[in-house]
Amino acid sequence: MPARRGPPSRRPRRAASRGGRAEAAWREFAASFARAGMVPPAEAGLAAVEAAEGAAVLLLAPRQALTFTGKCRLRCLYGAVRLLGFAVASHQPGLPVFSPATHCALTLEALPADRPPAADLRQLRAAARAAMRAHSVRRQARVKVMARFSPECAVVLLEHLDTPVTRFLLSHLPLSRLFEPQKKEEPSFTPEDAVLASVGIVKCSPDRGLLVSESMFVALEELIQACCAEDEGVPVVLVCGPKNTGKSTFNRYLINLLLNRLPSVEYMECDIGQTEFTPPGCVSLSNVTEPILGPPFTHQQTPRKMVYYGQTSCEQDTERYLDVVKYVFSSYKKEVPLVINTMGWVKGEGLLLLIDIIRLLSPSHIVQMDVYDWKAMAPLTPEYVHLTPGLYTKGKQQAKRKQMGTSGAENWKSSEGEGDASAPEYKLLFVHPEFPRAGVAGEARVHSGILRDMSILGYLGQLQSPDIGAVLPLHSLVPYQVPFSAVALRVIHTDVAPTNIMYAVNASWVGLCRIPDEIRCQTDGPVLLTQTPVCDCLGFGIVRGVEMEKKLYHILTPVPPENLRLVNCLLLGNIAIPNCVLVGQQGVEGEIPYVTSDYNYSILGSGKLKKKKHFKRREYAFECDYA
Repeated sequence: MPARRGPPSRRPRRAASRGGRAEAAWREFAASFARAGMVPPAEAGLAAVEAAEGAAVLLLAPRQALTFTGKCRLRCLYGAVRLLGFAVASHQPGLPVFSPATHCALTLEALPADRPPAADLRQLRAAARAAMRAHSVRRQARVKVMARFSPECAVVLLEHLDTPVTRFLLSHLPLSRLFEPQKKEEPSFTPEDAVLASVGIVKCSPDRGLLVSESMFVALEELIQACCAEDEGVPVVLVCGPKNTGKSTFNRYLINLLLNRLPSVEYMECDIGQTEFTPPGCVSLSNVTEPILGPPFTHQQTPRKMVYYGQTSCEQDTERYLDVVKYVFSSYKKEVPLVINTMGWVKGEGLLLLIDIIRLLSPSHIVQMDVYDWKAMAPLTPEYVHLTPGLYTKGKQQAKRKQMGTSGAENWKSSEGEGDASAPEYKLLFVHPEFPRAGVAGEARVHSGILRDMSILGYLGQLQSPDIGAVLPLHSLVPYQVPFSAVALRVIHTDVAPTNIMYAVNASWVGLCRIPDEIRCQTDGPVLLTQTPVCDCLGFGIVRGVEMEKKLYHILTPVPPENLRLVNCLLLGNIAIPNCVLVGQQGVEGEIPYVTSDYNYSILGSGKLKKKKHFKRREYAFECDYA
């Protein structure tokens, strides 16, 4: 929108001071946030001062909090602050923090400190001043902060954050406003807002942040005590509940609290539709040593153990899903606490499958998240699990076990003898989410399909150069050449005729896996597996092309070469490359590869790229045109 030109001044004005010009520049920079709908004025006592270009010093009184949207690098210079359960002290290095509009806003809170003796006040002031000086905070900023300094406060340095992953995501038009506020409000702009906006964050209302209910606080307190004490062995915590009840947020909060006291926590992902550390469609076991201060697309990493299931739902093949869960769980060594995330499918066969998983994994604690009316699922008390038949296991009073096929799920049967479930021993903790529309299907802030695409984009962002610069289009990167004879091939989710297999593989998302069997190629064509193996997945890639003459796959992947040497199997599942990657290829003249508008949609299996936009939750909407 063009700026309005005001009436000409009758008197020549004095040249603005350098400080005035800088403040005006920051205000103009932050005007884009105001156009999106600005936040309430800064709270009394909130002090945000420009520390350097793209950096700010924030002074928080004890218990004072800042709820914000955006991204930055956070470093505590004096005192201590808490962010999503993780306590940040002055001795710790800077932490990347991501609070996008697609997720619950993060809240930075100053932790209370005991008031030191008056004799130490001068030393404390000197320590705060020295910390700011060590991080190149300008003298003018130091003076402003020290004018409001008290020994109980916290001094935080916020710096502009630019990573290869965020640059790659923001380069796609549907996600270009990912870190901007979405709610439209009356503009209310303060100098503190301008300083924060120069770093890349915007203050928002506290009700946008995480609401820790009383039941959540009680459950967290008990879990922390159990994990630190280890009186009855290393705890295994299984978190379950319907969709849109806050399971993922609870897990992040719990892990961050544990990392305040423990060097690491194990995390097992059993929700193949909404994964935390990997692209979708995986069951994985990760060792977490760093706090989780952002959504999944900001911390994609290689787990200790990972299997590519290949779909976002296991309804069509629950037996293979259980085989995969058992295979991944076998790598857990019971040295540190384990947090297990489960699917939101808790109705019908989904609940029976959850009972099977509880019997298989034998957790010491179960956190059940649900609204108070228990319409979605019954309370999973030990007695209920003991008596209720699962999908493949029977309860105490069930006479006969459900017959199963020959897929191998029979082999994971627990050691209770003839499959009769012994009484489980675990502590059941209830958490009742209290945010609006909790547990209501379809009321998520953003559609689950978009969140899955963002995780894939976060993974592909690892292909970008770590140097700050222009985003490199994926088609400009050089792929690996893989001979047909070097890898076996398997389509997981459907049957494909061998004559059409290359059409299915081309321009597809594939899991790069390792099977124990040696690959033997007796023909010139690809090596095709007749069954889907349960095997280690080392990473993912895009098949950019298939060269039939030279018998080569062209694969684009961030997996390092030393790990690629172990790959001997490509698994193709029902996980698609995000539409924006295909339609947003920059620098392509003429028809975009793999995308066409001249197509016969009556052909079986064909389809259009779908639009997903204006997904709403509460009173906000994250506008996303995902064509």
